[in-house]
Amino acid sequence: MKLGILTAAFPTLNLDEVADWASRSGFQTLEIAVWPTGGKSARRYAGTAHIDVTILSESEASAIVDRLAAKGLSISALAYYPNPLDPDPAASSAAFEHLRKVITAAKLLKVPVVGTFAGRDKTRSIDENFDTFAKVWPDLVHFARDHGIKIAIENCPMIFSGDEWPGGNNLAYNPANWRRMFEIVPAENFGLNFDPSHLIWQFIDIPRAVREFGKRIFHVHAKDLEVRRDGLYEHGVMSAGVGWQAPRLCGLGEVDWGAFFGALYSVGYDYVASIEHEDRAFEGSVEKVQRGFEIARDNLRPFVH
Repeated sequence: MKLGILTAAFPTLNLDEVADWASRSGFQTLEIAVWPTGGKSARRYAGTAHIDVTILSESEASAIVDRLAAKGLSISALAYYPNPLDPDPAASSAAFEHLRKVITAAKLLKVPVVGTFAGRDKTRSIDENFDTFAKVWPDLVHFARDHGIKIAIENCPMIFSGDEWPGGNNLAYNPANWRRMFEIVPAENFGLNFDPSHLIWQFIDIPRAVREFGKRIFHVHAKDLEVRRDGLYEHGVMSAGVGWQAPRLCGLGEVDWGAFFGALYSVGYDYVASIEHEDRAFEGSVEKVQRGFEIARDNLRPFVH
């Protein structure tokens, strides 16, 4: 298994600057953020584009791969996490259009995985959302298959604040919905970018989920989470985590990393653990973000060989 980082936490650095630091710091892979360029995302850790996939040529892709390889790095995945089931048809269409460009770029870069969200209309029921999912997702998965690319859906519910209430912006947050998703789209190139942190506050058994869905785990996000008990006391579980879930760096929250990696090894997962940095305690400067990644690295290193 290899240890890497998701580059989205470095919006002010270019890819070569991120790669130079990552290489010096002992990381082996980059999960490269590829949001559309020129726009501005209101969401934290979204909107970063370390490669402009809309203009990427075969020669430029080859040059990027060679520059990273010279630093001892490879690309584990391309990362673009919008809401493909946004109730605004224009936003949904734009998300799928850019995802196709990301898939095409992944083929040029010889990257096997594209990480994204399934999406959700937060105001509609699960059943209604799956009706929409069944209409729009199969074509994209087949497009990815035709390009030799795996689609890895991250399991974040995308509900952190009142504007994402009540349902969150991503269907793929629990085992029941994963099963339903894979029943609708059983394609072998459709799976999960598995992040254990999002199961902590849902009180879902993480090793059990890994064992059940091991064959569908194409990529792993390494992020921790703290359940703030005062917030849980104040708001209760009916708030769906709003006010009491806090993303943390690996080792600073409540994920049992030994049990998690034990489960991954037991199902034969041997790809990448990509550290995702969303910890507010290590924000504010490039140096603080780097320090956060290094803390997570040191906490995970005993498990990644």
